[in-house]
Amino acid sequence: MHTVSQLLEAKPFKIVYTVGQGRSVLEAAEHMNQHRIGALIVTDTLGHIAGIITERDIMTRVVTQRLDPADTAVQRVMTVDLITCSPETPLEHAREIMTKRMIRHIPITNPGDNTTLHGLISIGDLNAATNKDLTIEVVSLREYITQG
Repeated sequence: MHTVSQLLEAKPFKIVYTVGQGRSVLEAAEHMNQHRIGALIVTDTLGHIAGIITERDIMTRVVTQRLDPADTAVQRVMTVDLITCSPETPLEHAREIMTKRMIRHIPITNPGDNTTLHGLISIGDLNAATNKDLTIEVVSLREYITQG
């Protein structure tokens, strides 16, 4: 597996969960908890990508600021300056971006166009893909060694 698009195709769950920017942070957190995910894409009233809200956003911008999640709109605490990748992005480049920017989720969009969402990948998705590739390589090497 070499590109983000290959990773997206291989993901068992292809649903990208979203939340409207006017919804409460409490609703967003409940949605994340229900689906066992760490981030939601935030959409505006037209359904376009407005940002992302993550567990970290909730912790640092709501909980530690002692805001009431039931009375705080997602748009107040979401991350607006999205860091995105295109489907053609090599997985290692996506990992480098996540490491350098200290983020755990990257929306996948068309280059230069953050309105078309292809998917969302997490550091866990990248780790699972790497583990799968390494397992295949180990099996191949074992077979080669035992046949030689």
